[in-house]
Amino acid sequence: MSLTEVASTLAEVPMLLGLARELKPRPMSTHDCFAARVETTAQRFPDHTAVIFEGRQLSWRELNEFANRYVGALRGIGLKRGDTVSVMLENRIEYLATLIALNKLGATAALINTNLTGAPLVHCMKITESSMCIFGEERVDAIAEVRKDPALGTVEGYLFVPDADEMACPAWASDLSEEAADEDMHNPPETGQMTLGDTALYIFTSGTTGMPKAAVLSNRRYLLTAALSSKAGLRCDEHDCIYLCLPLYHGTGLFLGVGAAFCTGATMFIRRKFSASKFLPEVREHEATCFIYIGELCRYLLNTPEQEDDYKNPLGTVMGNGLRPDVWLEFKERFGIGRVSEFYGSSEGNVGFLNFLNKDCTVGATTMPVALVKYDVDQDEIVRDKKGHCIKVEPGEPGLLLGKITPATVFEGYTNKEATESKILRGAFKKGDAWFNTGDLMKTIDAGFSLKIPHYQFVDRVGDTFRWKSENVSTNEVGEIINGHPQIAFCNVYGVEVPKADGRAGMAALALAEGSKELDLPGFSAYVCSNLPSYARPVFLRIQRELDTTGTFKLVKGELRSQGYDLQQVTDTLYVKKPGSSLYDLLDADFAARIAAGTAGF
Repeated sequence: MSLTEVASTLAEVPMLLGLARELKPRPMSTHDCFAARVETTAQRFPDHTAVIFEGRQLSWRELNEFANRYVGALRGIGLKRGDTVSVMLENRIEYLATLIALNKLGATAALINTNLTGAPLVHCMKITESSMCIFGEERVDAIAEVRKDPALGTVEGYLFVPDADEMACPAWASDLSEEAADEDMHNPPETGQMTLGDTALYIFTSGTTGMPKAAVLSNRRYLLTAALSSKAGLRCDEHDCIYLCLPLYHGTGLFLGVGAAFCTGATMFIRRKFSASKFLPEVREHEATCFIYIGELCRYLLNTPEQEDDYKNPLGTVMGNGLRPDVWLEFKERFGIGRVSEFYGSSEGNVGFLNFLNKDCTVGATTMPVALVKYDVDQDEIVRDKKGHCIKVEPGEPGLLLGKITPATVFEGYTNKEATESKILRGAFKKGDAWFNTGDLMKTIDAGFSLKIPHYQFVDRVGDTFRWKSENVSTNEVGEIINGHPQIAFCNVYGVEVPKADGRAGMAALALAEGSKELDLPGFSAYVCSNLPSYARPVFLRIQRELDTTGTFKLVKGELRSQGYDLQQVTDTLYVKKPGSSLYDLLDADFAARIAAGTAGF
């Protein structure tokens, strides 16, 4: 251990002490919310740039006034504290103004994935009991398709938000921009009435089929996460610029990036979608000092043609999750990144880790009570002792991560009580205890000198969920959809590794229905594309005479995962949906070799 490393770690002590003060528990009745932080920031830095988007630029005063006009319009049509509003817009300034306005009024924003259509979209609006829907010009077709669905009887009005002005407001909606044009720009009194305990947002988890779950996010959770991001992760202030290209209906960009800006006055550069080729030019043009990432984006950037001056950019800190050890150091070196603030946590969970000491290839440490317990991956179950209790793993051994539920580490859960209870493990170590089951394998790791604070490394997802294209995919839900095809008797869905791609691609082992000699590929392809979002569609198919099960008729996944799509191990017929294609094709040795080489384009 070098003296430089020791000194670097000891230098973090003042930050840790300040963070401890910031995270000190406050009563849930305390009056505070993220919109109140925007108002404070607008008072402190009125003329400082708040957001840059597609050639437009608003100061903090202008952004706050923009939101205030929305408040007036929404109040005028009857929106009140406790109401829920479905929000479906792409990343843009109006999205930020909408969220701030709803929070000022005490309404809950249900953040809808902009990729959803049909039944999944109806489901999201229904389970949150939305009384209103605010949608962008870019999503008119999706909303028009579902608005007459009987399940949406609670939705009393639709508010249209112009975008490129290529389309007029539909006759069945009201134009929010027009309604807000002449409203008061001053801060509304309602903001001061909001409390930490009020529900601020619904963030949808899974979202893989038509059955996503709505995670409940209080003002307290949002502000705690924003504090962690701004103080310990990004370490930003009003002089920084945060590069944001992740969809803001996801927690990573909205909590870590937007939340940090709300609390500090940092500038936000936002774009609708990530572009690897435009990343560095935009970082340089707007002097972005911080970047909110997911691991896939870092890998995409590394796959771009390398330039000698890639490291010459203003980026100092990046924060996100999913940066795997195999690309971590290369990414830092190539782009001249000084600090990687990798974090671990879910929107709905009570567990959070942060690499605040800048230790390479770790998700960092946590102050929350956690445990790693033995897990049988092949049997997909927790290993228990003779008393039925969980068994803690040895240091360095992978184990299932559990987060203890306490008054200070609340599990806020979902809108669905059954879904909430299914994630709670009771009596794990003793009678009466309760733990949040993350569904993830973690292990402790030697991070070097770290003030004797244990550091952790993410290993993998377990059970019936895998991660692909930055989305968590439920194998059970995908399987239910595929089983609805008339040619399928039963299917077994699992994730398989793909070289040079983050996460696991979906693969489905299929047993054909009696009378079906071969799969109708065009028909099956069309069915999958119509009923599953792009990230949830299996990339590989394996046709089996019958599916393997355990003695209790539980589907066996372990051997299937290990064999994957290896033509040397699998004698069954294999199909693949190539990148950019909507049709499944026979997997041949040529394309299999491209996959193995990491050049198939996944």
